[in-house]
Amino acid sequence: MLTSIPVGAALWLACAVLAGGIARIIPPGRPPLFRGELLLAIAVGAALGLAATVFDFGGWNEPDWRAALLILFGALAAIGSLRAMRAAIPTAV
Repeated sequence: MLTSIPVGAALWLACAVLAGGIARIIPPGRPPLFRGELLLAIAVGAALGLAATVFDFGGWNEPDWRAALLILFGALAAIGSLRAMRAAIPTAV
């Protein structure tokens, strides 16, 4: 049972949403709707936040700048990988 407010998880979510916003600014490969990239960023942010908890920096209840950077850069890398795969696969006409 959680005994305190999950502030670290809020930081994870904020960093993932920030990564989605930063990716939205970069035009190459940007899709018309941002839902998919934002959901990917949030999912990757949650996974990396749990990984940061396992590695003992920035847990569920404790915000840490190292976890924030891990999530921000990891989510940006995931969005960049998605855009690269989307650009590599030709669309059928």
